Amino acid sequence: SSATSTMLPSLLLAAQAFSLSPRVASSAVVAPAVSRVASPAVAMAGFDQEAYIAQSKEMRLTHLEEQAMFALKIACENYDNAVFPNALIAGDCVITHLLHRLDYLKTGKCKVMVVDTFHLFPETMEFLRDIEKEYGFKAEVFCAEGVPVGDKAAFDQKYGADLWKVNIEQYDKVCKVEPFQRGLKECNTNCMINGRTRWQGVERAWIDQFENAPIGGGLAKCNPLAYWTLEDTFDYITKYKVAHHPLHAKGYPSIGDAKDTIPIPEDGSTKYVNWGFEGDKTLWLDYAQERKGRFVGLANADGSTKTECGIHVAGAEKTFDRDLWDQSKAVKALASNDEALALKGKGENALMVVYAPWCKFCQAMEAEYEKLAESAKVPVYKFRGDEEREFVQSNFNTESFPTINLVKANGEVIKYTSEDRSVQAMSKFIETGA
Repeated sequence: SSATSTMLPSLLLAAQAFSLSPRVASSAVVAPAVSRVASPAVAMAGFDQEAYIAQSKEMRLTHLEEQAMFALKIACENYDNAVFPNALIAGDCVITHLLHRLDYLKTGKCKVMVVDTFHLFPETMEFLRDIEKEYGFKAEVFCAEGVPVGDKAAFDQKYGADLWKVNIEQYDKVCKVEPFQRGLKECNTNCMINGRTRWQGVERAWIDQFENAPIGGGLAKCNPLAYWTLEDTFDYITKYKVAHHPLHAKGYPSIGDAKDTIPIPEDGSTKYVNWGFEGDKTLWLDYAQERKGRFVGLANADGSTKTECGIHVAGAEKTFDRDLWDQSKAVKALASNDEALALKGKGENALMVVYAPWCKFCQAMEAEYEKLAESAKVPVYKFRGDEEREFVQSNFNTESFPTINLVKANGEVIKYTSEDRSVQAMSKFIETGA
């Protein structure tokens, strides 16, 4: 028909354009010419299904790695302080290798930071030293505030060896979120590179390669592997023989704290050894299975199952270069330990919050506490406690931030135990002391 004859030239041109494409031409499988009336059996003659699948996967992986490298180039060339918080899991090993290929590690174009929780597997920090040597970089290591890097005994003495058992949320703040935020700040980060992917679960299902910098102290985020599956990740590791965490060979699909990370399945029958899988790899590679062995036995304060450590939840990347209530006329600052102690001897009731400016819970209550200070019948104070942890623990009931205390006229310090930090609730506490 005339319609058919009109369409044929454009179809032929499209076919010619496809066959001349440099990427496809280099490795294209040319299907045999087949008559329109040929039987299905004849049409499939000479078709190697396994070869086609392998080629398709290779094409996909080539596209993904080009896309990821393009994202990393944007991050590292357009931001002068791109920082990669590296947890040494499979995806992070891929990003490390990509950064190495782009020569951003040896040159310092991208800094690498690692958070040591003092509860990692022994193999984790050993593996970090191995890849530092292999790729020619030195990671910035951050740990709980006030504790020397690598000094577990000092951590136990300051915070308690069983902090995670006593208060998991406080453990996350002390060992993960605060060091993470402090690390971003000390590295002067303006673009954070991380290995989150859509494949990791519904809470990450809509992330893109770049996220806008949040207002109020945040930073740009680059997710170069946003569209990768875990199978893509291990295919890349296999293709380039990428250094990866030794615990993958012992059945761990993802690696976190030793206290709450297990193999999947628990008998360790699935593992990644010598650039290939042993056992049923679908137990690792199915959707949202990568972190199935993480946070085992842990629950949030509301009883829900724990799926995040706090580092990647909304707002965790905010470093807040300003103090809280820094422009307030109603909230009075206590500038020293002596001033804080003197509050007990003033002979009047007062309200005092012990806070840390980086703490997202303190940030969330800033406006309400300001309103309270403007309307309260007692003086309202703030005291920064993250720099004086032992002092506030001993004198002002502080095990986590924020801690609100009613300092009575007789010097008694009463802790506000409710999570309701509304003006109404805090006003009632001032009146009743309960």
